[in-house]
Amino acid sequence: MDCDEFVELVTAFLDGALPADDEERFVAHLTECDGCETYLEQFRQTVDTLGGLPADALSADALSGPVRTRLLEAFRDRNQR
Repeated sequence: MDCDEFVELVTAFLDGALPADDEERFVAHLTECDGCETYLEQFRQTVDTLGGLPADALSADALSGPVRTRLLEAFRDRNQR
């Protein structure tokens, strides 16, 4: 499995929806690739964080103006670390 396929399968993996052979390949790749391990952890954190928000907090209107700017700045800052 390469990193592109890994990224495509992350959601299914977290949902427990991968067929056994794909899950085995997914986990094997995870043990070999630090970048994908980091990606999976960041994805889990994002899901956990956003899952705790009320549905209306994710509407297009809620992500306009200052909220959107702060969110983009947080992602930019994180990428520079």
